[in-house]
Amino acid sequence: MSEAPLTNLPTDKTRRYAAVRAEIAAVIAGETSATARYATASSLLAHAFAPRFFWCGFYLVDPLKPQELVVGPYQGTLGCLRIPFGKGVCGAAAARGETIIVPDVEAFPGHIACDSRSRSEIVVCVRDAAGALAGVLDVDATELAAFDETDRSGLEAICADLLTVP
Repeated sequence: MSEAPLTNLPTDKTRRYAAVRAEIAAVIAGETSATARYATASSLLAHAFAPRFFWCGFYLVDPLKPQELVVGPYQGTLGCLRIPFGKGVCGAAAARGETIIVPDVEAFPGHIACDSRSRSEIVVCVRDAAGALAGVLDVDATELAAFDETDRSGLEAICADLLTVP
């Protein structure tokens, strides 16, 4: 593992995502714990995109309550502990099985305000090796319309790498 990860990152967002993806892959190579893989990704993403990424972390499908997400590794203020499928942006993404970008969380029906400073959000599905939903990556920003298609493609690529069996 590198001593000082993510130094001298490119300013171009596409290139920055590629650099962060490569760093995450290098750090988690050979790691069998999904928790360690998620914790690494949330930490490196939060630092690489600070201060734009106000909250960055994972909500995981609870094996005992498979229609609920439970908070997993994250960086930021206190997160919601549980989110039912279909509720809020995270629950909607889990129910639909697809990425959701929300430019203004106040305009999203049923938005769950875990932190009132959140203004926009992107939620990306994370799948296991068999293709089943394992959880979601949730990223919040304090600015309106902070996320776009570059964020979608960058975060989806990173999430696709997280459950690759070493």
